[in-house]
Amino acid sequence: MMQSTEVDQLVEEIARRVRDRLARNDAPAAGAPANASRACSDRPGSEACSSCGGCHVNRPDQVRQLVQLGAARIAAGVGHAPPAADLAPYIDHTLLKADAKREELKKLCDEAKRYGFASVCVNATNVRYCASQLQGTGVMAIAVVGFPLGAMTSSAKAFEAREAVRNGAQEIDMVLNEGALKGKDYATVLEDIQAVVGASAPKPVKVILETGLLDHDQKVVACALSKTGGAAFVKTSTGFGPGGATVEDIALMRAVVGPEMGVKASGGVRTEDDARKLIAAGATRLGASASVAIVQGEKPKETKLRRVGGY
Repeated sequence: MMQSTEVDQLVEEIARRVRDRLARNDAPAAGAPANASRACSDRPGSEACSSCGGCHVNRPDQVRQLVQLGAARIAAGVGHAPPAADLAPYIDHTLLKADAKREELKKLCDEAKRYGFASVCVNATNVRYCASQLQGTGVMAIAVVGFPLGAMTSSAKAFEAREAVRNGAQEIDMVLNEGALKGKDYATVLEDIQAVVGASAPKPVKVILETGLLDHDQKVVACALSKTGGAAFVKTSTGFGPGGATVEDIALMRAVVGPEMGVKASGGVRTEDDARKLIAAGATRLGASASVAIVQGEKPKETKLRRVGGY
């Protein structure tokens, strides 16, 4: 096990490299924000595209970059305004409210099968039922762990993860220890991640950062520790905290973890436009409860209250 001083040195080195990379403006998959003013590479003299990063006709290099990061299907007709169903394989169809009823969970699974979503994401108590509903369909069941605060002990998170995998979870989304991160107790954060990764093996683990509570350097450190701890993804939000996924955060997270890890955008992903911008910035998975509206290209419903646990 790494000592606290070794973890601190590792984090500082990774943070320095990320700052240098961003200063050179060569972060991988920086997406639309970094390239939006550039004219199309195969249409000399044309006007700059306001949504570049997703067009396989006029931005082939950027599309290839996204494919290398895991976006295996984005090249199929993106430049010709394909139907929004091409977003479905990116989406974790999500229901995390505490009072979710059996009929709601069945509807969640039925929609995931109908639209071809990557998974359904539920609380651990519901993962056995959802796994049984999804058996043989290719749609995964995902369980959240240490949710939504991340303030549980590492052993409690590890037990919860192990139990969820035993009940059929094919991926685990764990919440990072925010207090230890902000207190710069990086060894504790790393050990927390490693405990869940070990308990979940060989199933992949996503680490939820709750980016709305973190500053720039804390996001960099959280991503670096997640990568060091063996996580497969970093993820923006629980859906229960302040803010949600932003293009800037996705681009930063991608810059830190490089092409080796997945990046999941969750929190406030409610429209097709939201989804495409986040994918262009480097997201390889999206967490959403508005999944059906996204793939059907519908406008979000107006609401005065923030959706609780709605990603």
